[in-house]
Amino acid sequence: MKIQESAENYLETILILHLRSGAVRSIDIANELEFSKPSVSVAMKNLRENGYIEMDTSGYITLLDKGREIAEKIYERHRLLSNWLTALGVDPRIASEDACRIEHVISAESFEAIKAHVQTRPEK
Repeated sequence: MKIQESAENYLETILILHLRSGAVRSIDIANELEFSKPSVSVAMKNLRENGYIEMDTSGYITLLDKGREIAEKIYERHRLLSNWLTALGVDPRIASEDACRIEHVISAESFEAIKAHVQTRPEK
């Protein structure tokens, strides 16, 4: 399943906002990403039409199974890569920005190798 990086970012943001506050609306996404409400509305329509999210009559957004799968994959990559880069001495803000770019292009094989390496590393 391959979707555009922007769609992955929206799905990840929905997951993060849901974990943070339990309820997500388009305005929350617009505020979080500092995007215009119309841009977010178009993206939500596309995600809804492609079966990644659903929106109830009050405008609350829920990840559907395939949307949640992508969001969790991207969020896991972001957290692991950001923490790893920070542990290597990279400024946390830069590590997070770099992780955000890397998380979309890294292959599953390379990510799993990094994950295995990080998890087997002795604690300091």
